[in-house]
Amino acid sequence: MNTKHCAVYGWVDAIPAPGPRGTATFDLVVRPADTDTLDEDAPDTVVTCTSAEPRITHELLTAIQPGDLLRATGTLVQPSAPGEPALLTVDALEVLDTALVPVMRDMVMDRYGDYCVIFDVDRDEVPVFTALGQWVGLADNPDAIATLIDIHERVNGGDA
Repeated sequence: MNTKHCAVYGWVDAIPAPGPRGTATFDLVVRPADTDTLDEDAPDTVVTCTSAEPRITHELLTAIQPGDLLRATGTLVQPSAPGEPALLTVDALEVLDTALVPVMRDMVMDRYGDYCVIFDVDRDEVPVFTALGQWVGLADNPDAIATLIDIHERVNGGDA
């Protein structure tokens, strides 16, 4: 197996995914430096990356979006067979440029003052909690959130 410590520059292909035992994985689309000499329809190189470094894993799972340009440094393992992706174990990560439009995730958490709500693209109902984690209720739709919060404050004296 051929390994090499190197830096790879590329764009994130899809939302990074959590892996086993606190790791995160993602694919980088890498273009060679001499793109002017390549055929117009030459395929891009995809490097599969993984990291177990807690700081990097947190960044990957909370802030990195498809289209972000990254510099990933680590140990590159060449594929054992042609056509398989190379594997880069990342020990340093730098965001060089961010994607123009952030990708919405399936679930989004938002704050309403002292309250937290969770929007889920697959449901109309919206769970509502206090910022301290106390259950407030389930709003029938996003328009009903304010009414649910008003009722909770009247019943509990305005303290979230």
